Amino acid sequence: MAYSVKEVFYTLQGEGHNSGRAAVFCRFSGCNLWSGRPEDRSGAICKFCDTDFVGVDGDGGGKFTTANALASHIATFWPLGSNCKPFVVCTGGEPLLQIDQDLIAELHRAGFSIAIETNGTIAAPEGVDWVCVSPKHGTELKTVMGNEIKVVFPQETNPREYERFSFDHYFIQAMDGPSQAENLKAALKFCMDNPKWRLSLQTHKLLQIR
Repeated sequence: MAYSVKEVFYTLQGEGHNSGRAAVFCRFSGCNLWSGRPEDRSGAICKFCDTDFVGVDGDGGGKFTTANALASHIATFWPLGSNCKPFVVCTGGEPLLQIDQDLIAELHRAGFSIAIETNGTIAAPEGVDWVCVSPKHGTELKTVMGNEIKVVFPQETNPREYERFSFDHYFIQAMDGPSQAENLKAALKFCMDNPKWRLSLQTHKLLQIR
């Protein structure tokens, strides 16, 4: 299949369990919970997304006709001569609209450990090395087990409802936007009251990196 990618870039992971880890980010175009167009936000299932995932015009973005072509492109962003295993974070938008077994195989062939950041409404394919689910209120999770669940807070769903699913790590992350300071205080209180949950900060925004 062909792959539509908004952008590819090298940075430090800013959120969740792998925060601070060097990674190539591959941001896929498109999402099943919002079109990405401002005029559609009010009617979208996910109304608070802070990411541009429309089109293929970002740095390193484009259309790739084969899994090998995309994996080879991603590999060019990892530092030459690095003595650690390459790490790629596949995000979006919703990356599972496009990620398939061919791409997983090609990324592994290129030496990468593969992480995905998904809204969880599509079942994660086999072979992904790190699964992070960020659930959105009003959706049915199809990926109900993985390495971490990262709940943007607050939403109408109580995060504790996700404790019935099987994840290694449980994170709360304050919703960005005009009420971010208030949301952070609420997230701090939730984590203090519910020690199963850990606080995730968007450190890339604090550091002003991508």
